[in-house]
Amino acid sequence: MAQKIKHQLFFAHPPKAVWEYLTNADLIQLWLMKNNFKPIVGHKFQFTAGCSADIDFSGVIDCTVTEVKPYERLAYTWQCYSINGGVNVDSVVNWTLIPKEGGTELLLEHNGFKIMENLPLFNSMQEGWLKHMTKIGTNLNAETHANTNA
Repeated sequence: MAQKIKHQLFFAHPPKAVWEYLTNADLIQLWLMKNNFKPIVGHKFQFTAGCSADIDFSGVIDCTVTEVKPYERLAYTWQCYSINGGVNVDSVVNWTLIPKEGGTELLLEHNGFKIMENLPLFNSMQEGWLKHMTKIGTNLNAETHANTNA
């Protein structure tokens, strides 16, 4: 079983704009899930979503911020719970922002899927992360469009 989810997307926006979508709780909710995130090392926060019996996911993810390097790197632990309350994924999410000509390359690495029981959740997250990351670009483009028409 693969043990890492890795996606890389380019956004035609500066790192600061992309960073806001990774670190502002209200903006995170627009593209990912409800949360109480703060970009402070050691901050414990939670993502909440709908429960999904198909992949044995309770809808609760506990996290702790482990790295904050503004406009460059962000990392946090990611602990998912099964429907019966046990931990079914204990992993780490790493974000890297790379300035490029005309925008920012955003790299996601989600590491730590260790057991075959994680496979349905892993497969769902593999697809889900890409879908959700794409929403960052959609929101950034909508913002840019709104600002140019204001």
